[in-house]
Amino acid sequence: MRILHTMLRVGDLPRSIDFYTKLLGMTLLRTTDRPEQKYTLAFVGYGANPEHAELELTYNYGVDSYDLGTAYGHIAIAVDDVHQTCALIKAGGGTITRAAGPVMGGATVIAFVQDPDGYKIELIERTAA
Repeated sequence: MRILHTMLRVGDLPRSIDFYTKLLGMTLLRTTDRPEQKYTLAFVGYGANPEHAELELTYNYGVDSYDLGTAYGHIAIAVDDVHQTCALIKAGGGTITRAAGPVMGGATVIAFVQDPDGYKIELIERTAA
């Protein structure tokens, strides 16, 4: 068994695609528009299934925002340099919600950013071995 994708409902699909591709460096893998069912899907990621898990962005026609609820936590992404990644995201207009630095009680360098719909993304510094 393996994780294939995670789905997030988004209020503005082009804005979300821009965030994940331009600020987080993902690739737009494919899109599917279902006008009869009134939704559009965009799959983004650092590679495609089956080798990589993907992020499915779902836009339901006419819905421009969602209540995130209290159960959702965050998506975690490994990066080479958290400080540099945060600087690039901030320069691109992204929101940093927790500045780069060591995790409380540990040495791992992390940061949190927020996508245009309010979803949290944890950046975890993982240098190549």
